[in-house]
Amino acid sequence: MKLKRIQQVENYIQQQGSISLDELCSVFNVSKNTIRRDVNELEKRGTLRKVYGGVVAVENTLVPYENRTIQYQEEKEKIAAIASTLIKENDLIFIDSGTTTSQLLNAISPDLHFTVLTNSLDVVNLVASMENIQLILIGNSYKAKTRSFVGVEDEELITKYNIGKAFMAATGVSISNGLTNSDLLEYRIKKMIVEKASDVYLLADGSKFNKSTLLTYAPLEKVDTIITTPNIPAEYQIFCQEQGINLLTTT
Repeated sequence: MKLKRIQQVENYIQQQGSISLDELCSVFNVSKNTIRRDVNELEKRGTLRKVYGGVVAVENTLVPYENRTIQYQEEKEKIAAIASTLIKENDLIFIDSGTTTSQLLNAISPDLHFTVLTNSLDVVNLVASMENIQLILIGNSYKAKTRSFVGVEDEELITKYNIGKAFMAATGVSISNGLTNSDLLEYRIKKMIVEKASDVYLLADGSKFNKSTLLTYAPLEKVDTIITTPNIPAEYQIFCQEQGINLLTTT
């Protein structure tokens, strides 16, 4: 309940821009001590800054999906191209929602036969024109901000699939907090997929490292392969060597 409330508080503050602590208490029906703890947590994560009697949202905390698609476009395409070579005939894979993972199928041979599970609208649209790919959609509610489907009524359904490879995205990546995102419903799907998949591939450009957001859906050591740009911090290269994580970088 606490994590869900903090997510709701964060979203509300982002929508309002600025708001008093008294109004937050009224909206969420909690004490001022509780809302102060929530605000302190969000301040640590860089979501907001405190002002006298209230809070102000930090500008551009959540970059719109359209803008994130444009940012680091060439790097994202190169990462996705490397990831596409890892898909083999008759694979059962999961493709996460995200601006890098959504490009994964662009470099795939049209003659390759495999099955895709996804909650990404962009992936669904791509698969629609690829007759050799079987599509399984996860999520029963559409979230326009991230172009993804969220919410799973029967969570056991996901665990029934023998997912061989999961190609995952993350809002932030850190050694201490692992793979993170900010949406509670997306978090649940990501967490279940990582726990079920035989091999987990993280697709993330260098700008995502040494950052973390509200929710950790997997520790970094759970990843089998990281596909990224060459500019990631040295400590992550060392971490991958120590943990036996395969590190693939673009040129």
